[in-house]
Amino acid sequence: MMRRLGAPLAAALVLGCVRSAPPLRPETSVDSHQEFDRFDPVSDYLRSQVDSAFPGGVLVIGGAHRNVMVFPFGHYAVDDPRLVTHETIYDLASLTKVIGLTTAVMILVDSGKIDLEAPVQRYVPAFQGAGKERVTIRHLLTHSSGMPAWRPLYAETATREQALALVDTTPLLRQPGDTFVYSDLGAIVLTQAVEAITGQRVNDFLQARVFGPLEMESTRFLPPEDWRDHIAPTENDTTFRHRWLRGEVHDENAGRLGGVSGHAGLFSSGPDLTRFAAWLLELRRGALSAGWQPGVNAPAISAKTVRAFTTRQNIPAGSSRALGWDTPSENSSAGTKMGPNAFGHTGFTGTSIWFDPDKNVFIILLTNRVNPTRANTKILQVRRRVADLVNDALTPPQ
Repeated sequence: MMRRLGAPLAAALVLGCVRSAPPLRPETSVDSHQEFDRFDPVSDYLRSQVDSAFPGGVLVIGGAHRNVMVFPFGHYAVDDPRLVTHETIYDLASLTKVIGLTTAVMILVDSGKIDLEAPVQRYVPAFQGAGKERVTIRHLLTHSSGMPAWRPLYAETATREQALALVDTTPLLRQPGDTFVYSDLGAIVLTQAVEAITGQRVNDFLQARVFGPLEMESTRFLPPEDWRDHIAPTENDTTFRHRWLRGEVHDENAGRLGGVSGHAGLFSSGPDLTRFAAWLLELRRGALSAGWQPGVNAPAISAKTVRAFTTRQNIPAGSSRALGWDTPSENSSAGTKMGPNAFGHTGFTGTSIWFDPDKNVFIILLTNRVNPTRANTKILQVRRRVADLVNDALTPPQ
């Protein structure tokens, strides 16, 4: 239902349950007005950042077995004054790595089809070059493979096949396990491993095993044309496609790969990500409640696997990375008040998702901060401030 929460907040969608998911019930009997009013500082702050840090966006605050609040704010784009709604769809950018790719790997680990300690070459024989025989799947997930962060595949190659071949033969810059380098190239290699094991393109596998069961109906790669009016545009691509991008992946290398890759390319909405987050948080906190049926209305992944993937690996020593996921560190988008078991990730377009299982909360922030230009980096401070304000609101008054 839609509910007005006073002058500071235009509208909030309060989800007692999300489609046919197990109920997200409030944990206390506190009057809902009082509960919602606690988040006024968050909404006030986000509204103050409209047309400064981003045109608009959607904030989701929720947890396992509690009310989920979806707060739209601002408008679609600098040249699109339509107000954002809870249904507005955003380019997730690198949230694709965790919502999509990492979840696929968790499924394969749980079913015994992929070994984290196995050499990548077992699954991707084309991954060749000096030292690459020592790169494992775990190295790719912790961004410690020694692979470079990036290279302009969109400019260096003309087809998806050429781009993959170039990634696979790109030399290592460091010895495996020695150095943390956040690597899109490593995620592209891991995508190939998933596709080789499953015999499916990663988008098809995720639709069948994750998005379909969770009824994430506005989540997919390659959004169809009739979705375009509901998608927040990103940037004017002046280097590769030479047009404004709306419903077309912002990341140039994902564009060269046909819009489907494990490192970028996924589009989604606040309510859809709420379903994903509620399911994942329940597992991370111990086990699924009776309403979830793995393989039917939820991905078939064990709580043990989720805990392993969301725990800091310390590879290399001092790195904040879990398996695919990140954990809080100094100046991270998690802010300063997340607990020791928190985990999350960000996306270049202005997206982020953070979980604190000890506090039973997830925070999803979707924006198109790259509209009209990626040069605007104010989102870095906004993410941290939003996380802290949400945690303040969740702290019971003394």
